[in-house]
Amino acid sequence: MAKLLEALDQQTFPKDRFQVIVVDDGGGILLDTIVAPFRRALNLTLIYQENKGPASARNNGASFSKGTFLAFTDDDCRPAPGWLKALADVLKQSPLSLCGGRTLNALVNNHFSQATQNLADYVYQAYKPAQNVGAFFLANNLALPRKEFLKMGGFDPSLRFGEDRELCRRWIWRHNALFFIPNALVYHSHPLRLASFLRLHFSYGTGTAQYNKRCAQKGLKPAALSQPSYYLKLLFSGLTEKKNAHGLLISVLLLLSQMCYTAGYAWETIRNRITERLKSK
Repeated sequence: MAKLLEALDQQTFPKDRFQVIVVDDGGGILLDTIVAPFRRALNLTLIYQENKGPASARNNGASFSKGTFLAFTDDDCRPAPGWLKALADVLKQSPLSLCGGRTLNALVNNHFSQATQNLADYVYQAYKPAQNVGAFFLANNLALPRKEFLKMGGFDPSLRFGEDRELCRRWIWRHNALFFIPNALVYHSHPLRLASFLRLHFSYGTGTAQYNKRCAQKGLKPAALSQPSYYLKLLFSGLTEKKNAHGLLISVLLLLSQMCYTAGYAWETIRNRITERLKSK
């Protein structure tokens, strides 16, 4: 959290033109002492809530905002100095757009973190946000007009994973534009080991199944299943980028990620079907 606040303190965007809202979701760490040194430098508000999840936390924070636009990031992220300015410049020209920047892995020596970031980069390139129905931006680097965000109800709090995908899907359904801003940079520090890597990608799979279910309930068409070539290119993207042992390792980890993702998706789909059958009896 301290590194995030330091990064926000170093933004080239004028400090008197943005506020910082930190939402403590009951993580077990008292944030008062971490936040205190930044209160003079930043227009900062600290809000508490009790373990309601990231979507609820973002919605809660947005409800306290006063500006025209909202920009979201996470506590394990460090935005580059020009991040807010890059987002603001696009939103000034296109005030009804949802914008997403480029997220980079800050833990370059952690192969699990790098493979996870490679996956996100691949999805961004393949889905081409300005063109594709399934396009979305991750919530750790996302900005949009506050009034429109509140009008559409914000993030779906029932989703623990995939809430950013669902928000973007509703945004597109409303015929609003998506803009990818590659110079809006955020450095992400998410340390992973084998076990946490496998759990994370399993959760991505369950999250996608939940996302599809919520889309169906809301009458939204989810993204279609990609062609086999999409997955083959993904699995070999590590070797395509670096034809060495590192590239091979990244490709192996991407294969593991997709196996866990598929298992998580299947698990959640079967669980939903069993639950629906029990309810119908």
